[in-house]
Amino acid sequence: MQVTETLTDGLKREFKVIVPAADIEKKVAERLKRLGAQARLPGFRPGKVPTSLLKKRYGSSVMGEVLEQAVTDSSSETIRARGLRPAMQPKVSIAKFGEGEDLEYTMAMELLPEIDPIDFSSIELEKLTVEVPESEVDESLNGLAARQRRSLPLAEPRPAKEGDIAVIDFVGKLGETEFPGGTAQDYHLELGKGSFIPGFEDQLVGAMPGEQWTLTVTFPADYGNADLAGKEANFAVTIKEIREPAETPVDDELAKAMGLETLDALRQHMREGIESQYKSLARVRLKRTLLDVLADRHHFPVPAGMVDSEFQEIWKQIEADRKEGRLDPEDASKSDEELRQEYTAIAERRVRLGLLLSEVGRQNNIQVTADELNRAVLDEARRYPGQERKVYEWYQKNPDMVARLRAPIYEDKIIDFVLELVKTTERKVSPQELSEEFKASASND
Repeated sequence: MQVTETLTDGLKREFKVIVPAADIEKKVAERLKRLGAQARLPGFRPGKVPTSLLKKRYGSSVMGEVLEQAVTDSSSETIRARGLRPAMQPKVSIAKFGEGEDLEYTMAMELLPEIDPIDFSSIELEKLTVEVPESEVDESLNGLAARQRRSLPLAEPRPAKEGDIAVIDFVGKLGETEFPGGTAQDYHLELGKGSFIPGFEDQLVGAMPGEQWTLTVTFPADYGNADLAGKEANFAVTIKEIREPAETPVDDELAKAMGLETLDALRQHMREGIESQYKSLARVRLKRTLLDVLADRHHFPVPAGMVDSEFQEIWKQIEADRKEGRLDPEDASKSDEELRQEYTAIAERRVRLGLLLSEVGRQNNIQVTADELNRAVLDEARRYPGQERKVYEWYQKNPDMVARLRAPIYEDKIIDFVLELVKTTERKVSPQELSEEFKASASND
């Protein structure tokens, strides 16, 4: 094999590779010999088929296999022998080949840059902490109690009013025809909440238990069911009972309903949940700040192909958002040229940070364990109650999807490693201040 380096330009490399015809012919002969030992052709015993006949019948496909393997082997050897670290899959172009001729091809690639991470102990960051206000714990407890709210029968019969719960049977029709989903029994409808078709609840204000009413409503034009959108429907409604909401006290009984013994235990549980949310926000903000510092203090070249690939993914999302009318108002006011320049810079930043973090992980032998991946798969499965086993088995059959779960775990472990080395000072802030600083930190994401 003859290898000639034809281009050295920054991270770009290009090689001309020549594989002698004799090597190709030898591999073809070996492959045909193996085929001959197995081939069963009329008139010949196994292993006795003439090579000329094997070559006539299988020569074309064997040559294709041998060429593909020759390119794979020779390109891998070229990369290994020179200690190269391609950033992406090399591009191979066959320059010349004919029966009895040398195989000649070019191989172009971009290399991973040499990266020398800074001394992380030289970084100083501010870590935000939040002391959860008692008022927020109270608000959370009151919200919990509201979600556990009960309803009680009226002590004395009276007309229904807003806020009451009407227990009703109803049958909905378009003209004289009932429609799917338009019928229910013992339906508990809170009047004034706006959870039903516009106008339905309003017409039940003043109703008495035992009455039968006919309501006429028009479905909104943008209603989810196209068969009903914008159409007028009649509902035959029987008012079976009027109930009024009963507040759930914030007390030990509420705690017991939540599986805890006392209100103090419930309060502590709610506090810890709120603290966990704030810690999560604070960590994301700290991570973003760290990434900003790392991006500012590392200036190595990045492979153009990786930047272009990242940019294309970003641009697909921009075009999808534009099509769906979700494009950020600030972006909507910019020309495509301005957007391309801006997001190319973002793509380059992402690639540079990704390469840096990968190098930190490589140098420090940071690994994602099988247990960590398995926990990630289980966490994903829990997001689909009732289908956990199916989701888990799906991931087991799709290792590429498991690999996608690995990337964020790996990144977080590297970030945690770096954060152990940087110098941090704590600053207490209010929830509002944390929210503002969290939003501000998102500008470079």
